[in-house]
Amino acid sequence: MSAEENVKTVQEGYAAFGRGDVPAILELLTDDIEWIEPGPPDVIPVAGTYRGKDEVARFFATLGEHLDIHKFEPHEFIAQGDHVVVLISSEATVKRTGRKITDHLAHLWTFEGGKLAHFETFQDTAALVAAHS
Repeated sequence: MSAEENVKTVQEGYAAFGRGDVPAILELLTDDIEWIEPGPPDVIPVAGTYRGKDEVARFFATLGEHLDIHKFEPHEFIAQGDHVVVLISSEATVKRTGRKITDHLAHLWTFEGGKLAHFETFQDTAALVAAHS
């Protein structure tokens, strides 16, 4: 696929996330997807490496259990070859602590055969740890 087609797929993924359509997101993934969320998993419930669609579905379930997302705005898409980097502004509240997180993050999407094969988030994990503690 072209870089432009990969960006379109990424945008479809964010649109599905916005409407809470996890099955549509899972359709964009390879069966052996590797999904990486940074941070200490003993503090940040969604942190860790998820492999395969079932584990990624578990990631989204855990995300919904622990965060109220108020704003999630992908605002820049940078594509080259099989890679798309997305810059995002977000705001959320940790349900357990009531603490708000305002963050700027980057997502790295890597495609194989038109499907997402690797996903990684880059963000301020210190702020996440503080909000979850």
